[in-house]
Amino acid sequence: MPFDDFNTAQPDPAIEAEIDGLLEELTLEEKVYMMSGHGFHYYFTQVDNRQFGQRAYAAGSGCERLGIEPLYFSDGPRGVRHKETTTCFPVPMARAATFDLDLEERIGRAMGVEARALGVTLSGNICINLLRHPGWGRAQETYGEDPYLLGEFGAALCRGVQTHNVIATVKHFAVNSVENTRFKIDVSVDERTLREVYLPHFKRTLDAGCGSVMSAYNKVNGDYCAHNRMLLTEILKNDWGFKGFVHSDWVLGVHGPDAVEAGLDIENPEGVKFGKQLVAAVEEGDVSQASVDEAVRRILRTQIRFSREPDPQEYSTDHLACEEHVALALEAAEKSIVLLKNEGVLPFDRKALSSLAVIGRLADVENLGDKGSSRVTPPYSVTILEGLRKLVGEDVDILFDDGSDHDRAVAVAEKADAVLCVKGFTWREEGEFIPGDEALEDDDPDALSTSGGDRHHLRLKPQDETLIARIGARHSKVAVALVGGSAIMKNAWHMEVGAIAMTWYSGMEGGTAIAHVLFGDRVPSGKLPFTVPMDEGHLPFFDPAALAIEYGPLHGYTKLDAEGIDAAYPFGFGLSYTQFEYGAAEAELAGDEIVVRAQVTNSGALRADEIAQCYVGFPGSEVGRPVKLLRGFERITLNPGASATVSFTLTPRDLAYYDVGSKSWRIENIRHAFYVAGSSRTDEDSAAFLDTPAHWPDLSFPA
Repeated sequence: MPFDDFNTAQPDPAIEAEIDGLLEELTLEEKVYMMSGHGFHYYFTQVDNRQFGQRAYAAGSGCERLGIEPLYFSDGPRGVRHKETTTCFPVPMARAATFDLDLEERIGRAMGVEARALGVTLSGNICINLLRHPGWGRAQETYGEDPYLLGEFGAALCRGVQTHNVIATVKHFAVNSVENTRFKIDVSVDERTLREVYLPHFKRTLDAGCGSVMSAYNKVNGDYCAHNRMLLTEILKNDWGFKGFVHSDWVLGVHGPDAVEAGLDIENPEGVKFGKQLVAAVEEGDVSQASVDEAVRRILRTQIRFSREPDPQEYSTDHLACEEHVALALEAAEKSIVLLKNEGVLPFDRKALSSLAVIGRLADVENLGDKGSSRVTPPYSVTILEGLRKLVGEDVDILFDDGSDHDRAVAVAEKADAVLCVKGFTWREEGEFIPGDEALEDDDPDALSTSGGDRHHLRLKPQDETLIARIGARHSKVAVALVGGSAIMKNAWHMEVGAIAMTWYSGMEGGTAIAHVLFGDRVPSGKLPFTVPMDEGHLPFFDPAALAIEYGPLHGYTKLDAEGIDAAYPFGFGLSYTQFEYGAAEAELAGDEIVVRAQVTNSGALRADEIAQCYVGFPGSEVGRPVKLLRGFERITLNPGASATVSFTLTPRDLAYYDVGSKSWRIENIRHAFYVAGSSRTDEDSAAFLDTPAHWPDLSFPA
């Protein structure tokens, strides 16, 4: 990969010398101009009818006198945001459910190609904020609750995007997991929790060569993230050796020119605080010239390196939503679907079914995810109803009812051989919180609306729960397809239905994919990237209106494990149309690595994929560790009756904890447990145990 050493190797001396010359030529005003975006307000208010993201936007750099081009930015975790039609992939949470890093890297490459075709050189598509609580409104934009999973997916997307010389931005740095009060909330978190839980995935993505970082809106331990010297300078730039630049989130991300002293390099979308205010602050001695020069150096270093790397191909608008990219979107949607329950209902048999009732308005609407900064406009979108009708043709009579009249819907369901209830959410119930009409189109474009934000509970709407339960009580063959970006509680109705599938916001080919899985043309293989509890009270405290909150070290499966509470559906869980059996784990020392193995067998009748997961446990820890942590996963394909051995290689760092006293990562002298399983619900009897190698406690790793 051309940029995988961007943050780990020493900067190119020739580029640094060139930057020295440019810094001598640039005036203070020109340097400050390079440290902000330009043109946002003009395009947003006058040209594009208040639709942010309609074109590649100048988000920093640029000096016409010296021939320095601006950095052209586009957003989009699920595709390139632009007025032109582009490929709409499933949301990142859905893609995380595939546990397929090769697929995510290929998606990143497709995004990189489409970005370049539209003149984009800086892409804000890597969102890896940790899902501390599934009620977070922007859950759909990230990859789940586990830092290891987040880091691996962030790195994969980064590698793909940057293959095409697009500077990837990873966001939002850091500890950003409340949406409604994101501009004000102050998150208190101790150093060890910060280092072990909320930052490792950012470091992993940066170690893959990611060229830029977007700061978050919120405060961390009293300081806004764009003004947080501990985050931006001490950790990001000093401890981790980050070589690129940091830019702010949009509009309300910067609160004064002093942010440059903390480590912020670019203010977006305009130079409000970094414009005349920053020039004056430097001239008056409140901000050092050296800080400005360092910011400009980082911008130029990144821009020059990425712009001069040989391009792997030519780029044109013919690549936008091309056949290859649409096929990727379909593959991701098929692999993402998580089968949560199945008591002989799925797959539907189109030879045996004469009719299928499809109940719920969400089956017949375009539902791609929120309509904030991640919005993508594809050339078309296949709804669930369209996908089903196209697949079965005249073989199965599809009876549709939107569910608005419960009596009518029940009557339609009773006429059919089987029932599919499609329930869940849209951009109105969850997503980026957008008050007013800032970036939304609706039936009435002039109407004020409020969209998205955090969820106040994890249940479906009461009327949807009631309808599912009524239909389930009257029909023996009912499946529920859930649409959403995070956990959905099922307590009120799950006993009444025979099958449940999580189908996500599944992208432009989502309806096709869902039909393929429901009718057995594809075997479901997705796994949950988060925990669904039996009771919402088992989750960490979450208040969408909070202005201050404390984050502890446990959430998701680590919290439930520590408290001895079973999940309704554990992290990493997902059923198949076949069955898989796991042999006992084995662990052995191989040099300075630990190799963990286990045999997986397809004991069913269908060829299918399984996702084997490796966890390490810390029994007897004296420093307070989670019961276990994910440290590897592998997606494998097995024929009926076939077995394969999965192998995971763990390094000393995989066993380490952060020692606040020494400001380093250390390893305890204890017996470690190693598990290989199909979810985080592991079996102690199948674990392998290995004592810490004698010299490992003497090892330490930089912060």
